[in-house]
Amino acid sequence: MKQAYAEALKALANDEVPVGAVITANGKVIARGHNLSETLTDATAHAEMQSFTAASNHIGGKYLNDCTLYVTVEPCPMCAAAAYWVQLGRLVYGTTDKKRGYTTISLDLLHPKTTVISGIMADECQKLMTDFFKKKR
Repeated sequence: MKQAYAEALKALANDEVPVGAVITANGKVIARGHNLSETLTDATAHAEMQSFTAASNHIGGKYLNDCTLYVTVEPCPMCAAAAYWVQLGRLVYGTTDKKRGYTTISLDLLHPKTTVISGIMADECQKLMTDFFKKKR
């Protein structure tokens, strides 16, 4: 999660919503990403989506059954649905997103075999988001 947090800081440095993600396989980081929606002028350029693409390219296949996604904020419904399609093995996230997180819609957006762990570095991840949006408003 510390590496995902470092990715979130990269997003913050570029005035992006500070969300970072890292994907591991066999205990090694195989992909990293952070929000690029503003930079790419692409509403779908979330940290998770960047990471899914990089991980799939790294392993040479579209399924990430044996991979873990570490992300600083609960994935949105779009990213949760993408995690479903890549058949993500495990999701670990920091803070919940009570407005736009996938759990606001349904717990069934993830693949049934995906295990979920939440609350890792939650305070740090939440503070990063809160501080960012306070400056925006």
